[in-house]
Amino acid sequence: MKVLFAAAEGAPLYKVGGLGDVAYALPQALHRLGVDIRVVLPYYSRLIPDDYRAQTKDVAHFTLQFGQRNVYVGIKTLMLGEVPVYLIDNEEFFGRDYLYGSWDDGGRFGFFQMALIEMLQVIDWIPDVIHVNDWHTAMVPVLLKDKYQWIAPYQQIKTQLTIHNLQFQGEFPPSVLDDVFGIGRQYFNDDGFAQNGAVNYMKGGINFADIVSTVSPSYAQEIQTPAMGERLDGTLRKNAGKLAGILNGIDTTLYNPATDPTIASTYDAADLTGKARDKAALQNRMQLPISDDPVFGMVTRLTRQKGVDLLLNQLENFLLHQPVQVVILGTGDADLEGELLALADRFAGQLAVQLRFDEQLARQIYAGADFFMMPSAFEPSGLAQMMAMRYGTIPIVHETGGLRDSVQPFDPNTGSGTGLSFYDYRPEVLGTMLAMGADLYVNHFADYQQLQQQAMQADFSWDKASAAYLAHYQSLMR
Repeated sequence: MKVLFAAAEGAPLYKVGGLGDVAYALPQALHRLGVDIRVVLPYYSRLIPDDYRAQTKDVAHFTLQFGQRNVYVGIKTLMLGEVPVYLIDNEEFFGRDYLYGSWDDGGRFGFFQMALIEMLQVIDWIPDVIHVNDWHTAMVPVLLKDKYQWIAPYQQIKTQLTIHNLQFQGEFPPSVLDDVFGIGRQYFNDDGFAQNGAVNYMKGGINFADIVSTVSPSYAQEIQTPAMGERLDGTLRKNAGKLAGILNGIDTTLYNPATDPTIASTYDAADLTGKARDKAALQNRMQLPISDDPVFGMVTRLTRQKGVDLLLNQLENFLLHQPVQVVILGTGDADLEGELLALADRFAGQLAVQLRFDEQLARQIYAGADFFMMPSAFEPSGLAQMMAMRYGTIPIVHETGGLRDSVQPFDPNTGSGTGLSFYDYRPEVLGTMLAMGADLYVNHFADYQQLQQQAMQADFSWDKASAAYLAHYQSLMR
């Protein structure tokens, strides 16, 4: 079976969010299952690390019609692990210092989608399935059934769209139909890609893809409701028969406390003595007193979606009344950053805040903290809670999306569970869960240790998810 996996970002070349992790790890796992899988990404010439740039080889170049003009398409390739990766090169669209957020994103990613389709004839490799991800590639199923439907080799290609975050939909003026794609308006309606008078790339993908998946079973249900459907809940309900949720995994080789070179001391579930040294190293790095007090960590975008406002509502009271330390790493909304810094000044010695992205420090928080806070308002899948559990750090999560599917709530009566979770999304409920965590660690340490063991034994490898995706592809071949 031949599969082309299309995404706007992919680790380790360039990554903004969870999509980048998935675009690397899932194809590797599918390759291990025997799938002839190849990845296609844009070639962000200013962002690709030099060591990977040196590995790229030129494969071909051609021109495609972009609106009323012909534009250059370069195809480069390199190997990531066992998987070939194609890179679509065009300096006008991708020679920038950023991935997203430009006024012409509709054109940039419209070009990318046409280029990856037209590339297939040039490289003489026609996949059975094109697996597209989020709005940046969601128009591929539309284009295959409209602009390119007359090309015989393309007529048998099936498509799967994975929605990583429905909040981002790629909505652009109707002029993109002429100025970018060169297609008519026959599908500019509710059954196509029209939404509020605009062209909605995500909606087009939902309506035209053969299978639509999301990154957790709970999120697949949630986005069919008006509360979480981001105005596309009706479209998703209409397509419910082809909608499924598959929980993401993590790279358990990369995120492994027994071998992680970025942490102070390695350890495993059988011998956790190294974790105590990692805690002390984290406290030292964050300029907190070396202490047995429980450390509550957070690695996140500092936004309301991630529940940072909920945490801020409770943080002062938590620090005043509990013998705890709190470590927060991330960047985001300026007002939330300011509030955190002000609290860190007041509670020096208890609260440490680093306003940046630092992968090494993130790993040291996963390893050195005792609890990991993730009170997201919504979370399609979430990866950080899985990484925390892998390192024996107990997650405290809001029961939504992938958090609900990956964290089993602790039951103090039976001792079962892998973390602490709450359903009612109110600040005082989060405050209660934080206090429960502190009490568990300080007064019921044996129960905490049992929870820690259960969290570390949870399987978040890509094996289960990749098998589910393979089953989807196989169903399309019948």
